Amino acid sequence: MILTTTNSIEGFKISDYKGIVTGVAINEEKLSMGFSMSKYHKAIQDSIDVTKERAFVSLTDNAKKLGANAIVGIKVEIELLASNYAVVSVTGTAVTAS
Repeated sequence: MILTTTNSIEGFKISDYKGIVTGVAINEEKLSMGFSMSKYHKAIQDSIDVTKERAFVSLTDNAKKLGANAIVGIKVEIELLASNYAVVSVTGTAVTAS
């Protein structure tokens, strides 16, 4: 699966637009503040990395269900909720490219 933030894929022609797909993931582990800001920042970064990967897996799975082999125009939104849960949402257009 080709994933890109651009609206085209160099060297490929988009032959069919399948639709908009989304992948959302929420970290189930609440991050505790603790006493060390550096440890807290590291925990946030690790949480976002893992959650982002899960959101991209969901995005790719949803595109495959539409018969796509690529996703263009990907946008990533990362939010840390007040309750210290990381939420990542990725959206793009599923396409067939050759």
